Amino acid sequence: MIKLCGFALSNYYNKVKFVLLEHGIPFEEVFVMTSQEESLLAHSPLGKVPYIHTEHGDLCESQAIVEYLHARFPEKGIFPADPWEAAKERELITFVDLHLELVVRDLYKEAFFGGTVTDATKGRVEKLLTRHIAGFRRLAKFDPYLRGAHFGAADMAAFVSLPLVGMTTQIIYGRDFLLDAGVDWKGYVKVVGERPAAQRVTADRKAYIAATSKP
Repeated sequence: MIKLCGFALSNYYNKVKFVLLEHGIPFEEVFVMTSQEESLLAHSPLGKVPYIHTEHGDLCESQAIVEYLHARFPEKGIFPADPWEAAKERELITFVDLHLELVVRDLYKEAFFGGTVTDATKGRVEKLLTRHIAGFRRLAKFDPYLRGAHFGAADMAAFVSLPLVGMTTQIIYGRDFLLDAGVDWKGYVKVVGERPAAQRVTADRKAYIAATSKP
């Protein structure tokens, strides 16, 4: 059985977990925190989560894991059979993961963890996000899902990461960059959140927050 290693607060852990749950792929969750300890680096070379453990060994990076699951379980249809539609799903995932979440991640230290980031960093992130969100808006249909009527892998990535973009920009800049650009991520997340797999991911994340917030 596949072992999914990480913790329920990680959006990329939840991205992979959403895929596993949505497509009925059996897996076991193993609690692992990020660290630079050799015991973790032996499994995840940068000490990050998620990673999965399989009979063949370990695999890290969320998108590599999703691609592996698609190849290993082709009958699950994680990506569409049509090459164009599959490529468009991957295109949207790239925008969500790399052009939106990875950019705003530079602000998490101040937004969520009590630290500070420089004005130069804030200015750079604002410039990049403004351009990247405009590009994302040209691609995403939100009718009701990113590619239209069909729910796909891109929606699982967006469900766990778009809220972070919106909340972080609201905290740091006093305005939600996504909403300002016409991306109703709250309505979208509500629609996706009706799916049982999404509800499980959300419930487990909230339970983790509640458990770790206790004095």
